[in-house]
Amino acid sequence: MSDAPRPRNFLAEIVEADLAAGRNGGRVVTRFPPEPNGYLHIGHSKSILLNFGLARAYGGRTHLRFDDTNPVTEDTEYVEAIQEDVRWLGGDWGGHLYFASDFFDRMYACAERLVGEGLAYVDTQSQDAIREQRGSFDRPGVNSPFRDRPAAENLDLLRRMKAGEFPDGAAVLRAKIDMSHPNVLMRDPLLYRVRHARHHRTGDAWCIYPMYDFAHPLEDACEGVTHSICTLEFESNRELYDWVLDHTGPWDPRPRQYEFARLALGYTVMSKRKLLRLVNERRVSGWDDPRMPTVAGMRRRGVTPEALRDFADLIGVAKNNSLVDIGKLEFAIRADLERRSPRAMAVVHPLAVSIENWPAGKVEELDLPWWPGEPERGGSRKVPFGGELFIERDDFALDPPKDWKRLAPGREVRLAGAYVIRCDDVVRGPGGEVRALRCTYDPASRTGEGATRRAGGTLHWVHAHLSVPAEVRMYDRLFAVEQPDAEEDFIAALNPGSLAVAKGARVEPALRDALPGSRYQFLRQGYFFADPVDSVPGAPVWNRTITLKDTWSARAREAAAAPRRAREPRRDEPAATPAAPRRSRAEARAELRAANPALAARHAHYLSALRLPADDADLLAGDPATAAYFDAAVAAGARPATAAKWLLNDLAGLAGDRALAALPLDGAAFGRFAALVDAGRLTPAAAKTLLAELAAGGGDPEARMQALGLERREDAGALEAALEKALAAHAAEAARYRAGEKKLLGVLLGAVMREAGGAADAAQVRAALQKKLG
Repeated sequence: MSDAPRPRNFLAEIVEADLAAGRNGGRVVTRFPPEPNGYLHIGHSKSILLNFGLARAYGGRTHLRFDDTNPVTEDTEYVEAIQEDVRWLGGDWGGHLYFASDFFDRMYACAERLVGEGLAYVDTQSQDAIREQRGSFDRPGVNSPFRDRPAAENLDLLRRMKAGEFPDGAAVLRAKIDMSHPNVLMRDPLLYRVRHARHHRTGDAWCIYPMYDFAHPLEDACEGVTHSICTLEFESNRELYDWVLDHTGPWDPRPRQYEFARLALGYTVMSKRKLLRLVNERRVSGWDDPRMPTVAGMRRRGVTPEALRDFADLIGVAKNNSLVDIGKLEFAIRADLERRSPRAMAVVHPLAVSIENWPAGKVEELDLPWWPGEPERGGSRKVPFGGELFIERDDFALDPPKDWKRLAPGREVRLAGAYVIRCDDVVRGPGGEVRALRCTYDPASRTGEGATRRAGGTLHWVHAHLSVPAEVRMYDRLFAVEQPDAEEDFIAALNPGSLAVAKGARVEPALRDALPGSRYQFLRQGYFFADPVDSVPGAPVWNRTITLKDTWSARAREAAAAPRRAREPRRDEPAATPAAPRRSRAEARAELRAANPALAARHAHYLSALRLPADDADLLAGDPATAAYFDAAVAAGARPATAAKWLLNDLAGLAGDRALAALPLDGAAFGRFAALVDAGRLTPAAAKTLLAELAAGGGDPEARMQALGLERREDAGALEAALEKALAAHAAEAARYRAGEKKLLGVLLGAVMREAGGAADAAQVRAALQKKLG
């Protein structure tokens, strides 16, 4: 067992239970299986950290495997980039680097075995015909006319597919399972398709390629993976995963699939297809553009792997999908950079300051610490101070507001680490724009020499002639809305202010020789990173990793304030500036409650009296209509926790763009549905089915449950009948189970559940089935 810290999440509990029971011979083998069709993004980083972290904590190992089963979209460029990203995040796969293509021969042998056993057949219909015959959630599928081909004929056709006799799309290999299966994915799914394309590793050796749902479990089994951890969208695929392994084994160890919630992050898209579009349309400079949510882009922006690990720990591992506030990521990045970034000074948009009473030609070298307030960390540098300086243009206002603590005519400020200065005069251009400031300084006010002189605020600065010109790239969020995927075209949600390049910036001399990859906090500006691609010796290019505080929240507050302060336009900015990004939904909900005492009281009631989780209380009290709907459900007899769970996790998705009030299911009826769940009268699967029916057509929940035959069945006679019928239909599997193939229990369990119509309790069915089989 490893000395690494033990994670605390439901997956860790599964691993610990397996180890305690002696399953898998005490082994823990996980894997990270990307498809090499693009660069990894921050969502993948969560999976990487989870898989490698679990194995490390329990003395196991993690494999890096490339699912290269689609030669059309895959490339060695992506293979190399993915390996670099995984290493950067701390993933160490040792000698366990695999490709799906390593197992093509074994996969094909499994396919021939399925055909020989009558469990797979070749279908030569069109893709449209196959798709139509599969049916839908509420309509069973129709058997293919080729479903009952003789095994010998199917085997001949499969070998001809492999030999290249069929063009793309002319034939597929399908599993023979059940075209009326309630899980549509189990309706004779595709196992192989014809694809005449050169593979990046196998060249032209193959012209048929396995489908993901066939390849994935076989790769896991061939590698000896014990815990196959996927994101939640693969939950419905688990039944097919088990079917493939159950009919191609025995396997030791026998992999098991588990699902967790994928990362959905505000102001971000995670689709590789959409990220590729951004690259191809030159909306960004490439996969490693610092605005991209790719691991390569975040690395180039200056985010550290430690920050991403802290973020993963902060959000945890969940069983239900939800949108993560991007503020949590930014919090983790700031906290990490705060402790690793020396302080320095840079002026991004310079405004000239002339100190009229400074001795002519004098340059004073100030010894300033890299870590102000932390003398134990040590280190300092010399910063030149003289009569000609630059300050930030935004740190001066001709007509300042009441609480202004920066420079203005007749006002004083302290220059960081130096002296107090006073603005005596303003030099203007022909159009009235501010060109320069004329100031005086107090010689007795130097910082650190017993000076007691106070000033309105403290500003950063650089020497006008001895500072270094620099290119500074001010990066911001790539999208201006919290959920760009919700837009009709996500391109329309791009933030036009996501990058502003300040080529006239100046930095203190000590930064001239900063190495690529160096990190600094520019005082009062943010955290900056010397670009590892475009920096050259003696001329680093600076990328802003993140601001010192959440400027988006500040913008939201400023937008709500009136009147707004007019600011002197900078010479390098366009006449019309882009609209400020919209508030996050969490901010909008908080502001709505602040303006609505009744809604705020409801929020407090949900937290204190109903003891709901903070996130649930925030969403339910996000607007009066949602709160009223939830309150009606609770008043109708639902437990608050149950009503909250089914409302936020299921009903909200079924509603889509419709308001809750527009559904044919009112709050009271929804509460009666939740009460049926609380009473144990519905299995989880049956509850999902019933809720979908109610959201679509309304009606009384109990009456609809009875009409659809969804009520949990406790009738021993009905269960016995379902057992008998299922075992008769799967006599061969039952015989193999009794002969020792215990892995077939899942197949038989699924058959009984189908016969019971999905309303039987799975635990009860399992116990009865095991007793029946002996």
